[in-house]
Amino acid sequence: MIQLTERATGKVKEILDSQEPKPAGLRIAVVGGGCSGFSYSMAFENTPNMLDKSYNYDGLKVFVDQASLLYLDGCEVDYVETLEGSGFKFNNPNVKSTCGCGSSFSA
Repeated sequence: MIQLTERATGKVKEILDSQEPKPAGLRIAVVGGGCSGFSYSMAFENTPNMLDKSYNYDGLKVFVDQASLLYLDGCEVDYVETLEGSGFKFNNPNVKSTCGCGSSFSA
């Protein structure tokens, strides 16, 4: 199962509410690429797939495909704001190593 913190849920809902037309929810996925083999993807979804696992976080629908779920099981997504910038942070217990820039991982 994947978890979204209250901060992450609030930020996604804030962005989602500014979209026209309003998407059905958020898709979180693991895609091939990057220095270490995999990277995370977040995008708004209008039509979820039949085999997607759906989650509901305070009214926010999140969709994860079956293949990504293997890499995201136990993952927590947070939204952080620091002096260097702000963004979504994935705390994933399945990650064995990350690249130097921190944007990709291996599992």
